[in-house]
Amino acid sequence: MTEKFSFELIKECPDTGARAGILHTPHGDIETPIFMPVGTQATVKGLKPEELKQLGAQIILSNTYHLYLRPGHELVKQAGGLHKFMNWDKPILTDSGGFQVFSLSKLRKVSDDGVEFRSHINGSKHFITPEKDMEIQEALGADIIMAFDQCTEAGCSYQEAVEARRKTKLWLERCYNAHKNDNQMLFPIVQGNVFKDLRTQCVEDCLPYAKCGIAIGGLSVGEEKSVMYDILDHLNPLLPKNQPRYLMGVGSPDCLVEGFARGVDMMDCVLPTRIARNGTAFTKKGKIVVKNAQYKDDFRPIEEGCGCYTCQHFTRAYIRHLINADEMLGAELLSIHNLYNLVQLSKECRQAIIDGRFKEFKEEYMSNYDLSKSRF
Repeated sequence: MTEKFSFELIKECPDTGARAGILHTPHGDIETPIFMPVGTQATVKGLKPEELKQLGAQIILSNTYHLYLRPGHELVKQAGGLHKFMNWDKPILTDSGGFQVFSLSKLRKVSDDGVEFRSHINGSKHFITPEKDMEIQEALGADIIMAFDQCTEAGCSYQEAVEARRKTKLWLERCYNAHKNDNQMLFPIVQGNVFKDLRTQCVEDCLPYAKCGIAIGGLSVGEEKSVMYDILDHLNPLLPKNQPRYLMGVGSPDCLVEGFARGVDMMDCVLPTRIARNGTAFTKKGKIVVKNAQYKDDFRPIEEGCGCYTCQHFTRAYIRHLINADEMLGAELLSIHNLYNLVQLSKECRQAIIDGRFKEFKEEYMSNYDLSKSRF
């Protein structure tokens, strides 16, 4: 199973645990640490594949839950899989849809067998088992796939987290047994909410099934960032060093730097394109809300010195006009900038690790970053 996948750990920061590596996949190599743009419904909103490549994206994500409901995994399979369907020839990762089942489906019934839920689109009833989830992800054809798990919300009780961990372990074994495609790598997911003993147990649950990668789920779901960092500090020494670690659904610039500093190799989030549609941009000093009146006659780029297409060609004033006029181009240009910001930040972190100066890089970056402008 691992012949087509391997991970090289090139350099590790002795002061923080930040890592630089290369993940080899059937659709190309991924240099880590990395931020991965999210294309939930087989598209990164507003961007063409060529634009994603130009800004430096090495791998993108799609979501099993959404594609299962629409257009349907069998249709994607008929099209030749996600790579051909969306004209993307680099690696793809699919989330199992477990988080969406629990966050989007108001009517659901969870049992050891799986989850019965109603579609958020039309109310139709569905039942997903671990085996069904593997069937769907195999049809979609992503390089990296996720085990079906139960994610708990921030503030859940210890007993609820215990039960979710039990189901996650049970479902992981079934996913592993059902997974047969050696062109796909299955990542188990470490759950356990904010309870360190459960996180430790869940790592132990996952290790027998982690062949070339392991994911960390159930964070950035409402808890304070300090709590998330504390859990990552706890997990860092427990996770296998010879495999990439994927922190799911986290993606502001400060979280990238702090996550990488705690041994995380891969991160993703819908945040950069979501806030772009609301007229907000990432910068190295924090966010700016470009749609605000103060930028009406500001003819500077979003960020001085930024190499993205947006900053090379357009001003804050123009983008503000587009956003306030509800023109699609405004969201597209901000999405390009925000994704470029995170992809380039990941590359800068990687180079700093390789050069042996990541600790200094992190300290300088965070000293210039306005954390009061990091909440969304």
